[in-house]
Amino acid sequence: MSFNGAIIIVTFNSGLCLPRCLASIAEHAPDAAIVVVDNASADGSTRVAAQRHPGVRFLINSRNAGFATAVNQALAIVSSDRVLLLNPDCFLTRGAVETLEEELSRHPECAVAGPQILNEDGSVQGSARGDPTLFTGLFGRTTLFTRLFPRSRVARRNVRTDAEQVNPGESFAVDWVSGACVLAPRASLAAVGGFDERYFLYWEDADLCRRLRAAGQTIRYVPASTVVHPGGASSRVTRRTATRAFHESAYTYYSTYVARTAVERGIARVLLVLRCRWKLLAG
Repeated sequence: MSFNGAIIIVTFNSGLCLPRCLASIAEHAPDAAIVVVDNASADGSTRVAAQRHPGVRFLINSRNAGFATAVNQALAIVSSDRVLLLNPDCFLTRGAVETLEEELSRHPECAVAGPQILNEDGSVQGSARGDPTLFTGLFGRTTLFTRLFPRSRVARRNVRTDAEQVNPGESFAVDWVSGACVLAPRASLAAVGGFDERYFLYWEDADLCRRLRAAGQTIRYVPASTVVHPGGASSRVTRRTATRAFHESAYTYYSTYVARTAVERGIARVLLVLRCRWKLLAG
């Protein structure tokens, strides 16, 4: 049975990725109601997509409102019971959404189901995560320490894989999953107020999943469902802006959940400012 829920896509200067994303939806989820929120793109990508896909509903913002705000805009106008959030540079594969739907039906307490996200070469991105801690900056998905010590306990806690499970391939509960592609009951998102709009870009998925879990619901990683995510389409266009947004959102998350004292928050702020500057210089 084809997915007949809503699909929300937030786009900003997504170039040729958006039409390709929409084409994958037309092939693998043709009955979905699609809402694209454009955050003031200047590359004409939304116009091209609208011409190729006239059945899609577009919300055009006059400024870049950020990812969290844009998703909340779309959530306010959709009526489907289930909502798929999909990055414009993600491409669905056969059965991906239906498999996520089955997972939600199998686990009524589940508020978010995330697929296995693949790079374009077929390698696994590592989208199932443990709650960020003070060590996440050292042992995150793409850090040098994780590349050097991929089997360390801290690295494996931050990035979860189904190979570690008793029955590889089966779904399992995690702390959070990447917001590049997730399926959720609309009511669950509404119950916690949607995304926290303090996050302009990045970390809003970790925050959302944490609040959903605090409300007694679960987050599940579903490796039997796969999507392809080459990644960074919009970020490559404005790399410096994305880098700053990543570190500012990281501080928002850390100061909310991890750094409990003023001293810890001060240390987190200094370290993140230094890391941001180093990334900008390296870039």
